Amino acid sequence: MSSKSSTERRHRPRRHLAAVLALSAAALLATAPRQQAHASPADPVKAEAQWIDRDTVVWKGAERTAARMEFGDGGPSHRIRLTPGTLTPAERAAYPHLKDFPAFTVDPRDRNLARDAVRDRLIATQQRSSDAATSPATASSATTGVQIPGVLDDLYGLAARHAHLGPTFDAAGRPTLSVWAPTARTVALELDGRTVPMHRDDATGVWRAQGEPSWAGKPYRYVVRVWAPSVRTFVTNKVTDPYSTALTADSARSLVVDLADPRLAPKGWSRLKKPVAVPLRKARIQELHIRDFSVADRTSRHPGQYLAFTDSRSDGMRHLTSLARAGTSYVHLLPAFDFATVPERRTDQQDPGQQPDCHLAALPADSDRQQECAGRTAARDAFNWGYDPLHYTVPEGSYASDPDGPRRTTEFRRMVQGMNGAGLRTVMDVVYNHTAAGGQDPKSLLDRIVPGYYQRLLDDGSVATSTCCSNTAPEHTMMGKLVVDSVVTWARQYKVDGFRFDLMGHHPKANILAVRKALDALTPARDGVDGKAIVLYGEGWDFGEAAGDARFVQATQRNMAGTGIATFSDRARDAVRGGSPFDPDPRVQGFASGLFTDPNSSPANGDTAAQRARLLHYQDLVKLGLTGNLAGYTFTDTTGRRVKGSEVDYNGAPAGYAAAPGDALAYADAHDNETLYDALAYKLPPGTSAADRSRMQVVALATAALSQGPALSQAGTDLLRSKSLDRNSFDSGDWFNALHWNCTGGTGSGNGFGRGLPPAADNKDKWPYAKPLLADPALRPSCATMAATSAAYRDLLRIHAAEPAFALATTADVQSALSFPLSGTHETPGVITMRLGRLVVVFNATPHRQSPRLPSAGGPVSYVLHPRQAHGSDPIVKSASYSATSGSFTVPARTVAVFTRATGRQGEIRAARRPDCARVLSWTTQYHAPSGGLRRSWSGWA
Repeated sequence: MSSKSSTERRHRPRRHLAAVLALSAAALLATAPRQQAHASPADPVKAEAQWIDRDTVVWKGAERTAARMEFGDGGPSHRIRLTPGTLTPAERAAYPHLKDFPAFTVDPRDRNLARDAVRDRLIATQQRSSDAATSPATASSATTGVQIPGVLDDLYGLAARHAHLGPTFDAAGRPTLSVWAPTARTVALELDGRTVPMHRDDATGVWRAQGEPSWAGKPYRYVVRVWAPSVRTFVTNKVTDPYSTALTADSARSLVVDLADPRLAPKGWSRLKKPVAVPLRKARIQELHIRDFSVADRTSRHPGQYLAFTDSRSDGMRHLTSLARAGTSYVHLLPAFDFATVPERRTDQQDPGQQPDCHLAALPADSDRQQECAGRTAARDAFNWGYDPLHYTVPEGSYASDPDGPRRTTEFRRMVQGMNGAGLRTVMDVVYNHTAAGGQDPKSLLDRIVPGYYQRLLDDGSVATSTCCSNTAPEHTMMGKLVVDSVVTWARQYKVDGFRFDLMGHHPKANILAVRKALDALTPARDGVDGKAIVLYGEGWDFGEAAGDARFVQATQRNMAGTGIATFSDRARDAVRGGSPFDPDPRVQGFASGLFTDPNSSPANGDTAAQRARLLHYQDLVKLGLTGNLAGYTFTDTTGRRVKGSEVDYNGAPAGYAAAPGDALAYADAHDNETLYDALAYKLPPGTSAADRSRMQVVALATAALSQGPALSQAGTDLLRSKSLDRNSFDSGDWFNALHWNCTGGTGSGNGFGRGLPPAADNKDKWPYAKPLLADPALRPSCATMAATSAAYRDLLRIHAAEPAFALATTADVQSALSFPLSGTHETPGVITMRLGRLVVVFNATPHRQSPRLPSAGGPVSYVLHPRQAHGSDPIVKSASYSATSGSFTVPARTVAVFTRATGRQGEIRAARRPDCARVLSWTTQYHAPSGGLRRSWSGWA
C-alpha cells in the first residue's frame, strides 16, 4: 500500500492520559522490590538482542564472533554460550525484519537453562574482537538487554495457547483463577483482603488457584514478582486480571464472576430473537458513541448509559428505529469495553459548564472560551471515545447505572436487547492493537505481568507507539490468543453481532482469520449464537513498524481481499469530500463539495484546468467505490482508457483492491476527522444556502448508500450533525460531541454547529478558516432542513433495501450488471451515470440541472423515477424525468435520482409520483430549494 494514503499515515490521536492515569494508581500498585535488585549503572538501557527461539539469538549491531547471555548474577552456571550462526528458512519467514542482523546459535549444552534465564535479569555480552586483537588488556565488551517474546512462545506457547485463563467455574460453582505469567518468580492471589497461594504449571507458565463457591463476587488482584526491564529491577506488581469478567469501579479490582450466572441475564435473554442476519455485502451501518447517543436527549430516562437503548420512546431510539425500518441493519458502537480515561463514578466526573466562568450556551458561536472550558475538565469529565483499552473483555463502567460490580454486564445485555428489538444488530469497535500504557505505568496491565512480551518492541527494545499508544504484539502467541478469546466471549456471552477492528493493519492477517475461524465454530445449539452470521471489518491501513508486511503478513486492505472481512476504503471517501483529512487548507474540494463545478476561493484547488482534471479522476474513484472498490472490475475511465480497478491510481497505490463486493466498506464520514457537514462547511463556497448544503450532504451520503458492499455513516450525519468543526473530538467532551435528535427540544443546539471554536490542540491551525464560518448564522441549518436531509437519506436506504441489484455477490455479477455508460473523454464533470440492472442512477453534484443521455436506452425502453423517490420525501427529486424520445434523464441540481425501467404498470408507477399526503408528518411555511428549483415545504416525513 502507498504511504501517501492520508488515512494510512494517520496516527491515533493523543489521549491526554497523564492526568487521568493518576485516578486509580493505587488500584494497580507496584510495591517495593522484596530482594536486592540486580540493576546497576552497567545494566543496558537498550535491548538489541532478540532470543527468537530456544536455539537462536539475533543481535543487531553485534560482531559475528562468539558471544554469550548472562542471567541472574552472571556466574558460570548462569551463562549461555552463543556461536555465530544463520537463520533457518523458517526463522527468516517468521522474523523477516531480522533477516539481515547477525544470528547466533545457543550452545546445545546450555539449552536447558532457557526456562530459568527468562525469569531473571538477562543480558547479552560480547567482547569486541577488534579491541582484543590490538589490546587484549583493555578490550571492551558490548552489552545489551535481551528481548524474549520469541523464546517464550517456543518454550510455552504451544501448550499455553489452549489454557483457560481468567475465572472459570466447574459444575459445582467452584472457581479457578488462572493467569499466564511464565517469567514471574512468584504469583499470589490477593482475594478480598487476604493472600491465597497460586501454583505454577511448568509446561504452560500458567499460575492457578482453585477456590470455593463462596469466592463468587469477591474482589481480587494478582501479586506478581517479576523482573521488569523497563526499570531494570525486580518489582512486585499488584495487577487486575487481563481476562477479567467483571470489575469494581474505576477498575480497581477484578471480581470473581461467572458470566453464565443466570442472575446476570436480563429477562428474555436466553430467548432473544435477533433481526434477520444481513450479509456484510449488504450491510448499512450507523456508527455511534454510547454517551453521544443520549446524554443530551431529554426524552431518555437513562442519558449517557447503556440503558438509554431500552428507552424505546426516546427521540434517539425513535430515530434509530426509523433508520432500521428504512434499511439500516447494524449499529456500530464505539469502544464499550473498559477503558482508562473516564472516572466511572458520576460523583467523580466534572462538568465544564459548571465552572463559574463557563456559561457555554451564552458564549459567541466563534469564541475560544468553550474549548478552553472543556479543556480544563477533559481529564476528569465523563467523555472519551474510549480508544484506551484497559480490560478488553469487560463493559465500560461509566455507561452503567452502577460501575461497582457486574451490573454493567446486565445492562450491556439489555442494550443489545434494546437494539435488537428496534431491528438493529450490534457491532463492537474493538481495540486490540494497543494498550492505554506499558511498562510500570499504573494503567499497564499486560506489561506488568509478563514484561516485554505483550507489547511490540522495536529493534532497540523500546515499545512501538505508531498507533498512538503502547502497541501490542498480536503476532505473539498469547496476545493473539487474548484477541481470539476476548472476541469469542463478547459473541457468546453478550450476543454481539459484529466486530470492527481498530487499526487492523497492525494485526497479522493470520490473527484476524483465527478470529473468523473461532466465530464460525459457534452454533446456536451449543453457544446460543450463530457465529457464521457475525460480521467482521476493520481499518486496514498500512503504516508504522509493521508496514509493507515487514514483520508478518498484515491484515491490510490488499491482504484481506477475498477473506470476507471488509476494510474501510479511503478511496471514494477522499474523492467525495476532496483532498485529505490532513490538508493545511481544509477548503480543498471534491466531487460532492463543488470542485470545478462550484469552486470556492482556495488556491489549494489549483486553476480551472487542474480542478477539472482532478474532478474527473475523482469521478473514476467514486465509480470504483460504487462497484465495491473491485480490483478486477473493468470500465472506461475519464481519459478514455479501458482499465481495471487495480489500474486506477490512488496516491500512487492501486485504487481497486477488493476481490468481491463486501471486501471494501464505503463511507463518507466517521468519528475520525471532521463530520461530513463540517467538511462541507469548509469546502462549499461560503454563500451556499442551507438547503444546498443539505442537498450536497445527501449526494455525498448517496455515494456510499448506493454502493455495492457494506456502507457506514456516522450517527447524526443524516441530520447534518456538526461538531463545530472539530476534526478530532476524542476528548472534547459532551459540549462538542453530544447528538441532538430533536433540535427544537429546548436546548437550542440545532445540529451542533457554532458551539465555539474547536479545541486548540488539534484544530488551532484551522481557526482562521473556522472563525468566520462559525460566526455566520446562515450555516446553522433549520430544523426543517435537518429533517429533510434525514428523510431524503432514508429514501435512499429504502431503495437500497428494496433492490437486490445493490447486493451482488461476485465481481462477475457486478461486471455483468453494473456499468457507467457515459464514462470517457466526454464525461460531464460533476455527473456520474450508473446503470445497474433495471436501474439507472444519476449523481448530479453540480449546481445546475443536468440531462445525461443514454442512446441505448431509447426506443422501446422507458424509465420512471423510482417509487421510493417518486412518492418520497424530497419534492425536488420528483421533478426528475426521462424522455424516451431522446433517451435523456433530466435531474435537478445537487440531486441523486434513481430511475427504474417501466413495466406494463407504467401508468400506475407514474401515478405514484404524486405526493402521498398520508405520509406527511407536518408542514412548514417554505422549503428552500436550490436556485431555480421547486419550492415546497415540509419538516418531516415518515
